[in-house]
Amino acid sequence: MSTDATQQQGDQERRRSQEMSLQRGHPPTQVPGYDPQLFLGAGTYGEVWVALERNTGRRVAIKFYAHRGGLDWSLLSREVEKLAFLFADRYVVQLLAVGWDAEPPYYVMEYLERGSLAERLQAGPLGVGEAVQTFRDVATGLVHSHAKGVLHCDLKPANILLDQDGKPRLADFGQSRLSTEQAPALGTMFYMAPEQADLEAVPDVRWDVYALGALLYCMLTGSPPHRIPQAVERFETTADLQTRLADYRRWIETAPRAVGHRRVRGVERGLADIIDRCLAPQPDARFPSVDAVLEALDAYTARRARRPLMVLGAVGPALLLAVVGWFAWWGFSAAVHDSSTALVHRALESDGFAAHHVARAAGTELEQRYQSVEAAAAAPGFHRVLADSLAQPAMHDMIVRLSDPALSPQEAERLRRQFRKLPERAELQREFARLAAAWTKPGEEHAAVSWLLCDPLGVTVARVPEGPTIGKCFAWRSYFYGGPSDREETWRPAAGEHLRKTQANVFRSQAVLQWLVGISTPLYDNAPPKDQPTFLGVISRTVEVGRFIKFPGSQEQFAVLVDFREGKNQGMVVQHPLLDAMLERGGVPDRFMAYRLAAGDLPDTREREENYRDPLAEDEEGDPYRQRWLAQMKPVEVRGEDTGWLVIVQEAYDAAIGATIARLQWDLIRNGLIALFLVALLMVGLWLFATRVGGRWT
Repeated sequence: MSTDATQQQGDQERRRSQEMSLQRGHPPTQVPGYDPQLFLGAGTYGEVWVALERNTGRRVAIKFYAHRGGLDWSLLSREVEKLAFLFADRYVVQLLAVGWDAEPPYYVMEYLERGSLAERLQAGPLGVGEAVQTFRDVATGLVHSHAKGVLHCDLKPANILLDQDGKPRLADFGQSRLSTEQAPALGTMFYMAPEQADLEAVPDVRWDVYALGALLYCMLTGSPPHRIPQAVERFETTADLQTRLADYRRWIETAPRAVGHRRVRGVERGLADIIDRCLAPQPDARFPSVDAVLEALDAYTARRARRPLMVLGAVGPALLLAVVGWFAWWGFSAAVHDSSTALVHRALESDGFAAHHVARAAGTELEQRYQSVEAAAAAPGFHRVLADSLAQPAMHDMIVRLSDPALSPQEAERLRRQFRKLPERAELQREFARLAAAWTKPGEEHAAVSWLLCDPLGVTVARVPEGPTIGKCFAWRSYFYGGPSDREETWRPAAGEHLRKTQANVFRSQAVLQWLVGISTPLYDNAPPKDQPTFLGVISRTVEVGRFIKFPGSQEQFAVLVDFREGKNQGMVVQHPLLDAMLERGGVPDRFMAYRLAAGDLPDTREREENYRDPLAEDEEGDPYRQRWLAQMKPVEVRGEDTGWLVIVQEAYDAAIGATIARLQWDLIRNGLIALFLVALLMVGLWLFATRVGGRWT
């Protein structure tokens, strides 16, 4: 038994309905003047078909009852009687014809193509406005019905049909009673008032009041009140009608008050109170009639309609004051914005000039370091010393073995110790040390970490100062093979693949365990009579990241150098005040590698120029840099080519324009507050008047 169906009054009728439902190919009987078109559905006592009236071409609905006589006959008579009472009522589905003598009997009513409210609710609950309007129309139809002495007694979404305008019509008066009748009428569980669930109950208009409240609750929430799976299962598994009705009465009377409608967005307290009073378990606590429900709804609607006027009357002066204040704020904001824009533009221009100057200085510094390694590589006689040393059999054989990537760490270390002790290498070391000293300018000793010399296979044959990396193969380093970043240590370049021109690279030293900038250049033996110069290796000088180039600046404005060449080091910050501080304490920690500049972080648009974020602001020591910055960017060029290095000049926003804007803001705010205060004095009287008038309205 479905709890959505009208309560049945016997098993015989249920069996008869089930037998009829087995044959749906055509209606139970032919109705003169009508052609059946579509089967709509079957109920406890019969079925409904859509048919076409031959004379007019309009579509109608025909309700057939199981067979002539007995309970079905009384049901047909009762429903037709009530529909006849309500003939021509706009809120009731209209009766068109009755087949008293047919087998089975039937009646013809108008067909509403938009179906029932229950079908509409299958798509989800209605909006509050639509639900309230539908509720009002249904209540109005019930008022008309009650005025003619007809109680519906089975109001639910399935018994409300929607016309072409979406307006509700009352339908299915099979359980209806005249107000003078004493016969009980069972409705549908969860829409039926608790006292109605009694075979000895006397019809009462408050039954329809309860059902009306349940209907609005369902339209708002999608389900009638108090309906939960446990209750549905309990009622459906109870076979005895009397027991089922008694259980239903106890359930409704003892269940906590339904609150689902109060959680629906847009349901105000006044509307929720109307629903609660309709759903009161005790009849005396409900509205005494549907007229009273409509009066309460009208009062709620009137209060809701007056609310904007009351609010406007009460806050009108405030709104006027707010408008005046808004115009004042608009003028204030415009003045501040225009001034801020002009100051930012001027500051960015200054930063742009500074970035251009620093980029040129960086290019000059790079050029000087390029020239130093190139001069060392071109030093007279040194390439001959290197070529002779590399030609020595012991030296050559040892280098070949050291360049083998398959060497075990233990074997490689043993060979490196032997290599460092070779007389030929020691002589080369002395010559390279003299060369490095000659091309290190006075004052650069503290900045130059090392000078390196690699042979054509990438093995370090000399280093100033000497260290354990002598004998290691660095063919995978970017400063040797000429790529943008280092490769895996076991990687070796192809024959003839090596650095072709002077360049700068960032890498982590295995000797001093610091991030370094290396400036490298290829070394060739171009002594005659050779036609083609012979590649002898790479000379590289290194300097710690952060000490590469010294930029002038302050805490509020400084320059940052970024390596933005393609590769795994792209976006690395090479020069920054925080790196300077780290170096003063002993070295740059590995964590700084995590702070990179992506392409979307560069100050290459006006938005990012005015709202630049320092790349090291997220560091644990980056508190001074967690602020808004103005920034300008310029590329570093050497010998007319873009090196891929970027200079970014940062200027703290607050230091650049903050103080000036703050003074301007204070002056404007002070003057604006004085003006608003004067306007407010004029508005106080109107404010009090509107408040008093609004109080009388309520």
